[in-house]
Amino acid sequence: MRIEYHRTLIADEVRNDAFFRALKSLIVPGKTMVADIGAGTGLLGLMASKLGAKEVFLFETAEVAGVAAQVLKANRAKNCHLIPCHSTEFDDRLSADVIVSETLGNYALEENIIGTLADARSRFLKPGGAIVPSQIAQYVSPVVSARIDDELRAWGRIGHGLDLGPAQMMTLNNAYVRLVQPSELLDDGASAVAWDAVDLRRETRAKRKGRAEWRVAKPATVFGFAVWWTAELVAGVSLSTAPASPRTHWEQLYFPLTRPVQVKAREQIAIELRSNSSEEAGTHLAWTAVHENAQGAVLSRQAHDLNKGYLP
Repeated sequence: MRIEYHRTLIADEVRNDAFFRALKSLIVPGKTMVADIGAGTGLLGLMASKLGAKEVFLFETAEVAGVAAQVLKANRAKNCHLIPCHSTEFDDRLSADVIVSETLGNYALEENIIGTLADARSRFLKPGGAIVPSQIAQYVSPVVSARIDDELRAWGRIGHGLDLGPAQMMTLNNAYVRLVQPSELLDDGASAVAWDAVDLRRETRAKRKGRAEWRVAKPATVFGFAVWWTAELVAGVSLSTAPASPRTHWEQLYFPLTRPVQVKAREQIAIELRSNSSEEAGTHLAWTAVHENAQGAVLSRQAHDLNKGYLP
């Protein structure tokens, strides 16, 4: 069991404080029923209990559910009910006032939060109830620092007359969790573009697709793209993995390019991003970079697909 992973979650004070404030704004002591989807070791459910929730239902699977059971017992949380299965496997209906789920990844949707909350919303939530988080926006910015690119091109520096090109291409068809500094981004990240917006309160597709583009004011070399997200938990309370935001246990995602792109002033660089997440198949990612001259003619196009980089 990855107890160390769960330790990093509960050690994330930025995350914990944001969810606490969101729950506090929604819970009416003695009245509010809460469903905690993907409860982990039980922290958010316990927060809801301490804030006065009438009842809290915690859904968690596998070994960590056993830890959550012990944690609830240690806290004498008699109004907390642990359900040791995935919420989609629970046959009964609930009538929750609040559904909370911290099933966010470095790539926001990698834990299938869209499908999981769609099911919970339809079967567990009262009319007019609240979902936390309520919305997710995904952002992207060109990376103009060679630091991560240099790291990924180790295959080409092996020497000895050897060619490890096929392995290099697999490396460049993967996405990487990396901490990116604002100074490594185009315009220090100020020109980041929101390429996707998800409203978890409404029916939405698990397949996501978006495009972002930048017409540069001065020459730049683009080595890849950084992606991050901002989640609105409730109105006025947000959580972000942006490079300039307070540090959390999450980091940004880095999408490489096969070849760095030299972009001249007034030329355009664009990226088209696609993803699909499901409980059965995990998360698939694909991205295509397009370089155009000042007149809009395509100078180069580089298509990348995680399936080409995945090694079982």
